[in-house]
Amino acid sequence: MLSRVADSLYWMNRYLERAENYARFMDVNYNLSLEMHPDISEQWKPLVVTTGDWELYEEIHGAADKKKIIFFLGFDLNNVNSILNGINNARENARAVRPEITREVWERVNGLYYKMKEGVEKKVWTRKDPRKFFMEVRESCQMIAGIYDTTISRTEGWHFGKLGQFIERADKTSRVLDVKYHMLLPSANSVGTPIDLVQWSALLKSVSAYDMYRKKYGKINPPSICEFLIFDKNFPRSIMNCIEQAHQSLETISGPEEGPLNLANKQLGLLKAHLEYTDVTEVLASGLHEFLDEIQLNLNKVSVAIFETFFSSQNILKRHTTS
Repeated sequence: MLSRVADSLYWMNRYLERAENYARFMDVNYNLSLEMHPDISEQWKPLVVTTGDWELYEEIHGAADKKKIIFFLGFDLNNVNSILNGINNARENARAVRPEITREVWERVNGLYYKMKEGVEKKVWTRKDPRKFFMEVRESCQMIAGIYDTTISRTEGWHFGKLGQFIERADKTSRVLDVKYHMLLPSANSVGTPIDLVQWSALLKSVSAYDMYRKKYGKINPPSICEFLIFDKNFPRSIMNCIEQAHQSLETISGPEEGPLNLANKQLGLLKAHLEYTDVTEVLASGLHEFLDEIQLNLNKVSVAIFETFFSSQNILKRHTTS
């Protein structure tokens, strides 16, 4: 497979997964603000902090403001990670590999692009309740993922797409879990109170984990939530499951290797082993926020390694001249 084709399939799926997760974050945070006690201020800043874009937001928009944050995360072209930029980039990558994807995938991606343009024209971020729009964006992204899975042959191209999707999903699950670290309670005595539990419930809902979590654990319990979202091997949005799925696709792409592993396999294998030999007790003892920071840094290393192994022109040239 041509490197540019693999790169476009990888990033098309990453951008769609990123857009879906951002739509999730805002929808659930909006619901959370409605459930809070009137004396508790709305907390929108943690969403931007956990995406890693707070400095950019502050530079452009100043103090945290609900409508400005919804615009920044949803529609701001100055924010490379906004939903609008994500959908634009997904569409351009889909266009670049139009012969490699099905008509159904292209039509849905293209349709989502025009939906985002409509959202800009109607200034969705100024609405009193923009949840319906973001719910439709999320559902469109989910539909595209489903069509991608059910209409495209399980060749290298499909696996590059899944690799991008699962790396992005693991990163976003780690970030949404980290949101709780940045959410303020009225006081230290509020830990374990209904306000605290509402926040944890909202966090589960933001990754569609609430029902499966309750089925496995029953009551809302922070250590159990951390264990579920980080280490559960069966829940499709847990960090562990995402890394395992990404690892399977990467091994299929790389094929049987003789000698040392390529850099991408090595970095992803190290991250997988780290998760397999860690438990939630160790995580909480050393600090959840610090552990999630480490996961995000390691996921960045994996992303760089995937680029250098498969998409870098220097490495492509080297692979061709030595084969």
